[in-house]
Amino acid sequence: MVNLKKYIRVLKLFVIFLTLFGVTSCATKPYYVSKIEGKKITITDKEPQNQQIDNFVKPYREHINKDLDSILAYCPVTLDKNEGKWQTTIGNLMADVTIHRGNIVLEAREKKEIDLCFLNNGGIRAILPKGNVTARTAYEIMPFENSLVVIALKGEQIFELVNYFIETQKPHPLAGITFTIAKDKTAKNILIQGKAVNKDSIYLVATNDYLSNGGDNMVFFLKGIQKYDLDYKLRNVLIDYFIEVDTIPVLKDVRVSVE
Repeated sequence: MVNLKKYIRVLKLFVIFLTLFGVTSCATKPYYVSKIEGKKITITDKEPQNQQIDNFVKPYREHINKDLDSILAYCPVTLDKNEGKWQTTIGNLMADVTIHRGNIVLEAREKKEIDLCFLNNGGIRAILPKGNVTARTAYEIMPFENSLVVIALKGEQIFELVNYFIETQKPHPLAGITFTIAKDKTAKNILIQGKAVNKDSIYLVATNDYLSNGGDNMVFFLKGIQKYDLDYKLRNVLIDYFIEVDTIPVLKDVRVSVE
């Protein structure tokens, strides 16, 4: 009888062990990535499946190329951001066009007008070549997705903007503002729309979203008291302007003079 009790006790323990084992074995096990492999697949026209892909994409590619290569305007000379110490013809064009096209949107939405434009020289990524101008030209000049914004700045920040321009010694695109660089590398005769800057006045400055957030160390934009996001890509600003005009103007008016 004693042996039978021991047997029953052992049997119960064995059944419990099997139950616990079954539960744990059926539980969801976590999986981890232990190895990643990849290989280069060369696509050639010799492979039938790749030709099928090309045939599928071809109509879309041709449609896009047709839109990009449609002639919108004519440029009489090549405009290059590297030709000029303090100003360039392409920079002048970019800034003027930004004010012109930006005002169309800002006036319609806010009943306000842009006072000046300030962009960065590095944002211009290609020349505007002599000859026919297309939408592709705009994509080459402005390949990024930067949008046009307008920042309300006090006159004090305008002084900071001008000082930044002089310190960086680059022909950043600007319009609506003129000034003279004195022999001691300070600015004098700063005029906005032909009027002297008042440190307490508010000026609406057109720029791009990257710079408005302090990009390229333009921290003065972070001190703006209001921002208007026009939801207007700078690339589209160019394209719309190209459609609007017949011949691109070559702008050589003096915006920055040096003593």
